[in-house]
Amino acid sequence: MHHFSQLDAETRQRLFLHEPAHFDRDSAPGVLSTALGATLYSPATRPHLLADIRKQAAQGVVSMVLCLEDAIDDREVADAEANLVRQLTRLAEEEELRAEDGASGSAAPVPLLFVRVRRAGQITDLAARLGPALRLLSGFVLPKFTEETGLPFLEALASVRAATGLRLFAMPVLESPELAHLETRRETLSGIARALEKHREQILAVRLGVTDLCSAYGLRRPPELTAYDVQLVASVIGDVVNVLGRADGSGFTVTGPVWEYFPVQERKFKPQLRQSPFSGTEPPTDGVRRRLIEHDLDGLIREIELDRANGLLGKTCIHPSHVPAVHALAVATHEEWSDAADILHQDRSGGGVLRSAYTNKMNEVKPHRAWAQRVMLRASVFGVAREDVTFAELLAACLCR
Repeated sequence: MHHFSQLDAETRQRLFLHEPAHFDRDSAPGVLSTALGATLYSPATRPHLLADIRKQAAQGVVSMVLCLEDAIDDREVADAEANLVRQLTRLAEEEELRAEDGASGSAAPVPLLFVRVRRAGQITDLAARLGPALRLLSGFVLPKFTEETGLPFLEALASVRAATGLRLFAMPVLESPELAHLETRRETLSGIARALEKHREQILAVRLGVTDLCSAYGLRRPPELTAYDVQLVASVIGDVVNVLGRADGSGFTVTGPVWEYFPVQERKFKPQLRQSPFSGTEPPTDGVRRRLIEHDLDGLIREIELDRANGLLGKTCIHPSHVPAVHALAVATHEEWSDAADILHQDRSGGGVLRSAYTNKMNEVKPHRAWAQRVMLRASVFGVAREDVTFAELLAACLCR
């Protein structure tokens, strides 16, 4: 699979200097955690779950979470499990038939699939019930993760990995009140770090559960504000990245929080999305700007930019309309790629300082090395835009197909 596969070859050639690279479930963990992009959540109760997976894959989704936890009613768990097993079994059978027929066909590859469970025992139980269909999964999402609550999940996953030989990953969600509360945050984070380090080979990415963090204080951010405007939440994000997102080899990929809004609502504030990126483009993209504003997605775009500035990569999504913006903003700009390439080239020569090829900044080789390495990994997975291609054009191509 690869990002932007929903676009035709001519469009990709027009937009990308370097097109996104291919990857699969067996790719290196660093590649997969970067490639997650917009991870779309879907309740496991959906009666047409298999068709939903196929549909979203065809529209460019490469990672999905099939949720057995907060997305469904407590009374629906047994039915949701049965539906999940039934639909994934059918999907596995279809994929096996396609493989036997040698049909690469027009169907998009099955996305990276994860199941969000409620309790550790569900991991071993579902693994047994899924049987051969377990190979469709890339792992499990672990809710309300702390050292105390999380270790049983990780131990259950380790037992399944050992029994099946499958490389299944965990994505812990950090959303507990102990993390939100200042007096317990330091020890909670230290415990989480110990648990993750003990099972490092199983951890693909760490996810932030901002909705639950807000609930500890009875808060909900409106669509005009980002998570970073809610200071209680922003402080937690900063501390999580401080402890778990370090670039010295001890860190993990930390993904961006969910954006809750998608319907049209009456706006209280002016749009945050500037007119200039959407003006004078060919083809015209101002209609895309209007569409984003009408659906409150200008706030999402602002939050994605702040995610990146604060060390987060990818995003939890609850609606397909969010996916194009997350992926378009993940594409490396020509300027980012040029700076990163210069830094890494100069690094091999011993370091120093050099002027950016765009003549608008200083590139200091040693301090910017880790940033450049991350840009190059993202550029490999999401591609590099041509010099004259803007985010607006990338987004327009995804929305207007």
